[in-house]
Amino acid sequence: MFAVIKTGSKQYKVTTGDVIKVEKLAGAEGSEVIFDEVLALDEKIGKPFVKGASVKGTVLKQAKDAKVIIFKKKRRQNYRRKNGHRQQITLVKIMDVCAAKKED
Repeated sequence: MFAVIKTGSKQYKVTTGDVIKVEKLAGAEGSEVIFDEVLALDEKIGKPFVKGASVKGTVLKQAKDAKVIIFKKKRRQNYRRKNGHRQQITLVKIMDVCAAKKED
């Protein structure tokens, strides 16, 4: 069973046991995270989200991503600017993909 979740304005396709790298989430290492914004669950597609579906995960690590170098240059103007950025990330292990309960 797979799910497509939305977090940090990005979408991720996850299954149980996956380790994903997302933008920084609140929570210490070992704490549980629940993703309620499930866009799709197997063949079921939400409008915009699947009602009652959620994905549970555990925070493995709070870290920084690899450095991205930003270099600006204008030729023949002696204009050069070098800057770097390291994005804060959270490593999350997906523990369970919970489907919506069937209504009787």
